[in-house]
Amino acid sequence: MKKTILFAVLIIAFASCKEQKSNLIWSDEFNYSGLPDSSKWVYDTGYIANNELQYYREKHTENSIVKDGHLMLIGKKEAYKNFEYTSARILTEGKFSFKYGMAEARMKLPVGQGIWPAFWMMGDNIKEVNWPKCGEIDIMEHINNVPTLYGTAHWDNKGHVQSGGTTPCDVTQFHNYALEWNPDSLKWLLDGKMYYGISIKDGMNNTSSFHQPFFILLNLAIGGDWPKNPDSTSVFPDTVFVDYVRVYRQIPK
Repeated sequence: MKKTILFAVLIIAFASCKEQKSNLIWSDEFNYSGLPDSSKWVYDTGYIANNELQYYREKHTENSIVKDGHLMLIGKKEAYKNFEYTSARILTEGKFSFKYGMAEARMKLPVGQGIWPAFWMMGDNIKEVNWPKCGEIDIMEHINNVPTLYGTAHWDNKGHVQSGGTTPCDVTQFHNYALEWNPDSLKWLLDGKMYYGISIKDGMNNTSSFHQPFFILLNLAIGGDWPKNPDSTSVFPDTVFVDYVRVYRQIPK
């Protein structure tokens, strides 16, 4: 999220993407109650990275629960295993991954200093090649109180590089966050309108990592290198609401 490379960037701000027929190949509609569906999701636990302050708890309904048609990821200010905050990070690693198509989620996000929700994807081969060689696609990130949405790709090109865009967004309301991914490009969409894109055709600029399967992640981070720490204005507990997550295999019209 620091170093940026600009190249063949396909920016068409708020332009509508080409209509396509799509086949739904995976989804979680969250039309049940209890913990996230264990046939679809696993948990990351403990401290992860980025100097974040939370401890990610596994199968703990005070941090991750499905209720009233929504997945809720809940960040709490509480002492736990020498951490001051708890939260949840769920992922489809080992359960589901895909190459090319469209991933989308309808979400409502919390705001506040030090609050960092994300909907993103990571290359299946992360355990073999490590980050950033595996590639990372941040479909949606938001930090703090700013009315700005971030979409970013990370990869390795003789070191970590990234390319990303932003668009205005009131994240406290439900929106559809999506990524269209084909052999030629990555395109970020907000409510069906493209706001950023990059070319990955033929693995240009060493983007070959984006031509392999990726799995999906959802999390609510607290603090860290990018948003910095919560302050006296931050309110806890706070919650990410997810209405659904869907993945389509796209077939051009």
